[in-house]
Order: sequence, then C-alpha cells, then structure tokens
Amino acid sequence: MIFGKNVIIWDLDNTLYCETPEFADKLDEAMAQALVEDLGVPMSLVDCKARVKESYRIHRDGGALFYKPYHISQKELSDAYHFRKPVELIVPYDNLASRMAQLEAEQFVFTASNRYASERILKQIGLYEMFKNRFYSVEDFGQFNKNKDAEIYLQYCRKIKKDPCDCIFVDDSYSNLEYAKQAGMTTVRIYYQNNSAKDKTYIDMAFKGLDGFLTAALNDK
Repeated sequence: MIFGKNVIIWDLDNTLYCETPEFADKLDEAMAQALVEDLGVPMSLVDCKARVKESYRIHRDGGALFYKPYHISQKELSDAYHFRKPVELIVPYDNLASRMAQLEAEQFVFTASNRYASERILKQIGLYEMFKNRFYSVEDFGQFNKNKDAEIYLQYCRKIKKDPCDCIFVDDSYSNLEYAKQAGMTTVRIYYQNNSAKDKTYIDMAFKGLDGFLTAALNDK
C-alpha cells in the first residue's frame, strides 16, 4: 500500500512527463494551427496562439475563448488538436517504468488527452505496456475536461471498479484535484517550481516533480 491506499490513478500530461515551457509553447502552437488551419478560425497563427494562451490563463482551457464566437465544438477542437499534438518532442524520464513497477498499488491513468494522443504519449514515455488496458480519457465519459465537477471521477472509479476512498489521484493541476477530492480520493499534486497551491485544503500532499513522489512512495513501507 502507498500512504495507506492500494490504488494510484495518474494524470498523464505534465505528471508522468515534464511539460517544459518550450513544449507548452509548442502545444499552444498546435492548438492555434488546429483552430486556424483545420477549423477555419479567421485569425493569423500568431494572433490565434496569443489568444490560446490568454484562454488557458483565464479558463484553464485553451479553446474556451473560441467555442461560442466561432461555433466550434469541444469535440471538433479536441480531435484536431490531439491529432497535431507533438508528442515526439516529449523527453521521457529515465527508468520510469521500472520505478513505477515497484509501487505496491494497482495503477491506472486518467487523462484529458484523447485516446489517440494518450496511446502515443504512453508509447513515447515507455509506459504503454504497463497501462495499455488501464488508461482512460475523459472522452470515454463523453467529456473534455477533468475540472468541471466530481461526477467524472466517480464515473471513472465505477469504470475501474474501485472505491474512491481506496484511491490516490496524482495530478499537476490543482483545479482537477479539487474535484477528485470531492469524489473521495486522496489527492497528490506534482509541482515543478514553487508549490503555488500549498494553501489549497483539498490537496492532501504535494511533491516537487514526479521523482519526489516516487521516492516518498517507494520509501513508504
């Protein structure tokens, strides 16, 4: 068991790999390309990319400022963006699969990336064999975000046949952890610079980087 729990549910993006500022910028660029080149938003790529960054800053959703004004559905943007997502630029952690295999808990992945991108990411970071039948996307539940309400976390736990109270949910996004906590999970935040969410009472534990959590979990005997 890890911290008294026997199930770990991992976020994928910026949790099982580090999303560097350079990679984050490439993601914004990919979304701008999806909006302009695939979905016909009448903006330059430069202006659209700036708008994507603004949208994420305000709504934690790079597409939020585009849906209604340009009559774009979340599914349309999700499909176009994830097809373009440059997962080949992700730098995997060394020996990640072998370290995670040592954890005394069942492990699953729950991600806002769609299934197409999730499979590619898991292969890129060397975890596909570990999670090939244990990863789910929000799209599997007819959603596109994990930071709207607790119901999607309850649905997820029903899908994997686990009680939320037996689960640790690990994510870099504190807005996701709020709803995982409401669902009854133990919450762990991964951060990379300063712990900007240390005042959030719904976060049970926080660790600097994935390595910080793995080290603590592997020493929790």
